Amino acid sequence: MSGGAALAVRPARADDVADLVSLVRELAAYERALEQAIATEADFTRDLFGPSPRVHALVADVDGTLIGYAIYFLNYSTWLGKHGLFLEDLYVRPAHRGLGAGTALLRALAQECVDHGYGRFEWSVLDWNEPALGFYRSLGANAMDEWTVQRLTGDALGRLASGHPRAGDTT
Repeated sequence: MSGGAALAVRPARADDVADLVSLVRELAAYERALEQAIATEADFTRDLFGPSPRVHALVADVDGTLIGYAIYFLNYSTWLGKHGLFLEDLYVRPAHRGLGAGTALLRALAQECVDHGYGRFEWSVLDWNEPALGFYRSLGANAMDEWTVQRLTGDALGRLASGHPRAGDTT
């Protein structure tokens, strides 16, 4: 890093929330889905710093400026009988890429897995994001090509919850 800038990875604090929301929106814009990034500062404050947080965040900080983040939560493998860590988001501002922030965030999460005996460290990446795919491969990550992500949202989620999983199903 030039000029003596010091990169630090640390747990997010409540006073980081506005910056986190801004960074999340930058990631959403990069992923061509800005209109889907509707989480608010209040949402992040509640879920990251409420009485029983189930989602966590690390930030990459250079001399007091947040340049990146990782948001993650625990999952569970019934096959391993162990928790795992699922990385929801990893993002480093383009102007700060190449400083090692992404690697430092991932290293901190890998260390958390090792320290707690978690069996897996997983995340999803868009299939067109070649820079990210190449970066993850360089770290030794393996693509799980035989698995596809499935998602229910909106009306489909409501229909299944109400017992009418198919559109027009009223029986």
